[in-house]
Amino acid sequence: MAEVVITTSGMTFGDVVAIARDGATVSLSQQSLSAMQSSRDHVEKLAASETPVYGISTGFGALANRHVSQELRTQLQRSLIRSHAAGVGDPVEREVVRALMALRLKTLASGKTGVRPVVAETMAALLNAGITPLVREFGSLGCSGDLAPLAHCALVLMGEGEAFDSKGVQRPVADLLREAKITPVQLAEKEGLALINGTDGMLGMLILAIEDLRMLVNTADVVAAMSVEGLLGTDRVFIPELHLPLRSHPGQAESAARMLATLKGSGIVASHLENDDRVQDAYSLRCAPQVAGAVRDTVEYAATVALRELAAVIDNPVVLDDGRISSNGNFHGAPIAYVLDFLAIAVADLGSIAERRTDRALDKNRSAGLPPFLADDPGVDSGLMIAQYTQAALVSENKRLASPASVDSIPSSAMQEDHVSMGWSAARKLRTSITNLTRIIAIELVTASRAIELRAPLTPSPDSTKVITALRKSVAGPGPDRYLSPELEAATAFVATGRVMNAIE
Repeated sequence: MAEVVITTSGMTFGDVVAIARDGATVSLSQQSLSAMQSSRDHVEKLAASETPVYGISTGFGALANRHVSQELRTQLQRSLIRSHAAGVGDPVEREVVRALMALRLKTLASGKTGVRPVVAETMAALLNAGITPLVREFGSLGCSGDLAPLAHCALVLMGEGEAFDSKGVQRPVADLLREAKITPVQLAEKEGLALINGTDGMLGMLILAIEDLRMLVNTADVVAAMSVEGLLGTDRVFIPELHLPLRSHPGQAESAARMLATLKGSGIVASHLENDDRVQDAYSLRCAPQVAGAVRDTVEYAATVALRELAAVIDNPVVLDDGRISSNGNFHGAPIAYVLDFLAIAVADLGSIAERRTDRALDKNRSAGLPPFLADDPGVDSGLMIAQYTQAALVSENKRLASPASVDSIPSSAMQEDHVSMGWSAARKLRTSITNLTRIIAIELVTASRAIELRAPLTPSPDSTKVITALRKSVAGPGPDRYLSPELEAATAFVATGRVMNAIE
């Protein structure tokens, strides 16, 4: 199992994914421990002062005007976490919670938040023990950080709340901490606020989405090329001279190159190079690189935003290098919320064009000689007719999910927090969109593979052959109608686990 060493300079995309998905352990560098202690010294000096300092000796949000005496400050931190752990709904996925915790730990380790090293060490111990706090679906407005989700995590540090063990079984927090030899933390001044004032939930989901979409767009290109092959389309529109030299979008050029490479050596494509009376392919075939390429470029733009946020220190107040404690608004999630919504639009469109290719392959009037619905005995068999219905339903849902969350704002905290980002909501719906896109691509793959096989004795390209051979280990080929749902689920798993790309790479 890999280990990620967290320093004051933060972490990489790969670090976040390794912790969230692969169970990588974490450790804190000596540099981080020293930086945390240094900033903590500044906090404790201010805590001993008679002058009120926000986040240290005052209330929070709309209650920030109250100066809290020293004997009540432990209760203040505990009350903050308990009251803010107010989420409702289904539990959030384990990988999201682990990403959220890793990113909050990254900020604590920066030495800018004023927490004691023991707080960060305890959070690291939770991650290493595989203890995952129960974070509920609803509660964050994406401003002042992902308050409720982070508070649910902080509650477990205190020995309270709800959590799952390393096997995903929900068990009493006290038992989990005792078995892992983790001592609950009694939070001191500033620490409760430092644990919840971050964009970590929405950023974690953005990083995971980028990881997924980079793989899915590559897969979409390969499957689109297979549809071109099965529909007797041409590969000449994918030659490099037509892309980067004429239109300098890098994503388009990359998608075109991948489609051209997938079709290389295809006997099916070669079979209609001459005596074909069609002038041009439909847009869903001919413009596939333009659409998928735009998705690629959108993903990479989102990655630049995520990288900036990954390098950021998000807390309020923050401890500056000269010891000043300064209130700020860096917890606002707008930069992340916008790109999460942008990605949902791109995901919806990539799924939409994939469905159009599937529909074309099933329509005897547009499929260049394939049987209706790719059925074994049309009229007796319905073939893939309803698979396309399912795909269309997924496309329709993704179009609804493309409506941006970030254009909404509901004021909160007695109008102190009067403009919020809704970035958490944008991230949650994007995750659903990506799941739907995976299924959409899987249905196109099932359709394109069957179309190619029905072109026999014409031979597909070597890449298409490899993909179909791998797919056939879990999804059967053409034949009489059978129970289709399990095959579509198997195809979805085939796509989700990257096996399309593995087959050809």
